[in-house]
Amino acid sequence: MDDPEPMLPAFGGNCITDLVPALLGVTAPPQSLLDEAVLDSYATVMLVLDGLGWNQLQQRPHLAPTLMSMKQRSATTVAPSTTATALTSLVTGTPPGRHGVVGYRINVDGEVLNTLRWSTPSGDARKRIVPGEFQPEAAFFGQRPVVVQNAEFLHSGFTMAHLADVRHRGWQTMPAIAVQVRQAVASGEPFVYAYYDGIDKTAHLRGFGEFYDAELAACDKLVADLMTALPRGTAIVVTADHGLVDCQGAATAFAPEVSAQVRSRSGEARFRWLHAEPGRQADLFAAAAAAHSDRAWVHTAEEMIDEGWFGPEVTDAARSRLGDVAVVAKDRWYFTDPVDNPRIELIGRHGSLTPDEMLIPVLTFTS
Repeated sequence: MDDPEPMLPAFGGNCITDLVPALLGVTAPPQSLLDEAVLDSYATVMLVLDGLGWNQLQQRPHLAPTLMSMKQRSATTVAPSTTATALTSLVTGTPPGRHGVVGYRINVDGEVLNTLRWSTPSGDARKRIVPGEFQPEAAFFGQRPVVVQNAEFLHSGFTMAHLADVRHRGWQTMPAIAVQVRQAVASGEPFVYAYYDGIDKTAHLRGFGEFYDAELAACDKLVADLMTALPRGTAIVVTADHGLVDCQGAATAFAPEVSAQVRSRSGEARFRWLHAEPGRQADLFAAAAAAHSDRAWVHTAEEMIDEGWFGPEVTDAARSRLGDVAVVAKDRWYFTDPVDNPRIELIGRHGSLTPDEMLIPVLTFTS
């Protein structure tokens, strides 16, 4: 069989970056993703179901009759296919090469920043790595919509980085999402953004069995509740940030000849950045390609930038946060890093550029 190629983001019409600009009237709508009925609606609700990949949804239609009743389209997420990068791209309408949140764990001046916790090994980084300076692009083009998300996230560094200056409404339980959204639309809000992360958490910890099925069914009911609660003339757009792959039992350690060339690592298990010892970039690439090309796409940062993995533009700030060589997992593999060893072994993972991770749903409904 031919070795598959990575699925690159479809910037400029069929990507997660194209949704918010069209819904807010900033750019012309991509006809491949959005109907005129959605764009002409009285109000629009965008619901992001973290981790709901297109392929996973299509494999379980019986668990999601409401979602499957909506107009079905798919788009790509960004590279890497990880939450921090994809959500920032979604709400700013910009590729990672521009907004600079280029991964889950990012090398910043020699320290590795965990972007979701906004911490480094030294602790809370919100004062040392100021979120609003690290990520300068305005969320929702400065229009300040109501954002309904988990109340625990409201003051996090990542929220400060990608959702600065929006009007937050927190929820503590899933049913509260529909209530908060309904109240916002009833008060005259023309655009409401809501976010729920249960599918992603469940797949990480439990994989794709009964618990995942129950979570998907619960999300389907949430969308049904929204359809019932919202007034006529409201459009609902359901999308996601990435899909997932079952990686149980597929751990891979870096070969000794690769580790010997490495000064540090960043990224995550399915999209590892290797930072070379000074002057060893070429040796690192050669060693990684020889040792791991059977289980990963191995590229230099320059190759990826030239091929447009991170968008048509890569700022100096974004470039400084990339490594020298990326090891991007194929199939179900993932690459371990001794300093990024979670207490719980994750089953569902993402970050790479396989179709299961890259394809996301864009589901629309207009009452």
